[in-house]
Amino acid sequence: MENKSKQGRELVSGVAAESDEHLVREAEKIAVALGRMFPGLCEVVLHDLRDPRHAIRVIENDLSGRQVGDPATELGLARIADPDFPSVVQNYPNRFPDGRPAKSTSIGIKNTEGEYVAALCLNLDISVLSPVTLALSNLVATDTAHGDRPLETLRDRTARELRRTVEELSAQRGATPRSLSRDDKKALVRQLYQDGYFDSRDAAQTIADLLGVSRATVYNYAK
Repeated sequence: MENKSKQGRELVSGVAAESDEHLVREAEKIAVALGRMFPGLCEVVLHDLRDPRHAIRVIENDLSGRQVGDPATELGLARIADPDFPSVVQNYPNRFPDGRPAKSTSIGIKNTEGEYVAALCLNLDISVLSPVTLALSNLVATDTAHGDRPLETLRDRTARELRRTVEELSAQRGATPRSLSRDDKKALVRQLYQDGYFDSRDAAQTIADLLGVSRATVYNYAK
């Protein structure tokens, strides 16, 4: 009788484990689909909370430098420890390892027993949206009376336009100016040179500051 009871418990446990695995596999499809819908913009990570030391099951658009098999984050551990932890933590501020700002949402996934078995996390790189923010700021700007004095000098205006152009070109590559690869920085500098941005006296230094390289490197890239 005892053996039959034990076998019954093992059968139930096996069915539950299979059900949990099926749930996680279905969540994998959602993670992949979401990531491929927002390439280079939103990192999508599926955490398998049944194995917190190797929690990352899927990662699309790797913006944080993590990989499959990496451990769970603090939110994941909190969910494992507390079944009553909020199922959805939405739109909280976050930051990637290289300093880029992010907006994150974490969605907990429970099994039929009410236990968290997985978490689907979205990390939106809001730094690539800075050109849009800049354009909107310019759109809603109002005039200020300064008499005969100009509001800004030609040099200031050129520097502002140069900064905006660098940010826009970087955003097209899914990165901020400083996080661009060496090849992308070189291509960006050459494009700026061809478009005539080097005509300004301080353009090379401005570009160097934006890309996080030396002025000499900028001139070398422009060759």
